[in-house]
Amino acid sequence: MDKLSQVINYTKEKLGHEKTGHDFLHVQRVAHLADTIIQQDQLSVNREVVLSSAYLHDVIDDKVVTDVAQAIDELTAFLQSINFSAETTQEILTIIQNLSFSKEVEAGKQALSLEGEIVQDADRLEALGAIGILRTAYYGGGHDHPIHDPERQPQQFVSKADYRKGTTVINHFYEKLFLLPEKMNTQAGKKEARRRKEFMENFLKEFYHEWNI
Repeated sequence: MDKLSQVINYTKEKLGHEKTGHDFLHVQRVAHLADTIIQQDQLSVNREVVLSSAYLHDVIDDKVVTDVAQAIDELTAFLQSINFSAETTQEILTIIQNLSFSKEVEAGKQALSLEGEIVQDADRLEALGAIGILRTAYYGGGHDHPIHDPERQPQQFVSKADYRKGTTVINHFYEKLFLLPEKMNTQAGKKEARRRKEFMENFLKEFYHEWNI
C-alpha cells in the first residue's frame, strides 16, 4: 500500500466519528480542491506532501482533539512508520500547524511553502460557497451559536480564544468567511473564492429579505 493510501486510512480512523464539520469527507474535499489548484495553476510541487497534508490537516486540530500534543506525537510516529523521511514529516507537520485562520488571528499570517499555501487555499475554499454555508450552520448549531441576532454585531477578533467563542452564524460570514478571498495565495484559489463569495452574498440578500418580512 502506498503512503497516501495509508494516510487516507489513518485519517478515516481519526475523523470517522467527527461531528463539527471537520470529518473525513471534509478533508477528502480539501484534498480534491488542492489537486485541482495544482492542475489549474500548473504548479510544480510535491503532490504527495500536498495531498497528505490536506488529508491530515484536521487530525491535530483543537476543535477535533482534546490533547493536541498527544495527537501530534501520534501523527509523527505514524508518518515515520510509513517511511516518510524526517524532513518530509516535519514539512507536513509545519503545514498543518500553521495554515488555520485561528492561527493567523493569534499570531499573524504564517509563512508557508507553496505546498502549504495550496492546502491553505483548499481548506479555506471549503469554508465558502454552499458547502461553507452549511458547514457554518452545522458548526454553529453544535456550539449553541444563534443563527442571527440583530443586536449582536460582528466582532474583529484578536485572540484565538475569543474567535473560538464565536457570536452568531450570520456574523461568522463577516468575521471570517468574507475575509478569505483576499487572503488566497493561488490564482485558482482566488478565482474560486470570489465565485463562492458571490453566491454567499446572494444567499444573505435572500436571508435578510426573509428575516425582515
